Amino acid sequence: MPDEVVLVLTQLPDRAVAETLARALIESRLAACVSIAAPVQSLYHWRGQIETAEEVPLVIKTRAARYAEVEAAIRSHHPYELPEILAVPVSHGSAPYVRWLVDESSGAPPFV
Repeated sequence: MPDEVVLVLTQLPDRAVAETLARALIESRLAACVSIAAPVQSLYHWRGQIETAEEVPLVIKTRAARYAEVEAAIRSHHPYELPEILAVPVSHGSAPYVRWLVDESSGAPPFV
């Protein structure tokens, strides 16, 4: 369905890279909104070792139909070999907010 929305989650190594990706997603209208969170400490397995890293989480609000384009944009801006890219379906939401989100991530400029 074209009006289904998802939250796409990813983590970046620093705020500058996070802001660059967020701006690219908004300018290209792939997302209606991108929330840049405060840095977090991540702990994970990587190549047989337990690693830690400070990362900056992004929450990307978009239409499910745009997921493939959002994933491609993340991959093109992401410095990690294996970036976290997860889509979480939104089952409920404020109808006016969801309508705005769908309109703003449609790929076309809004009607004024």
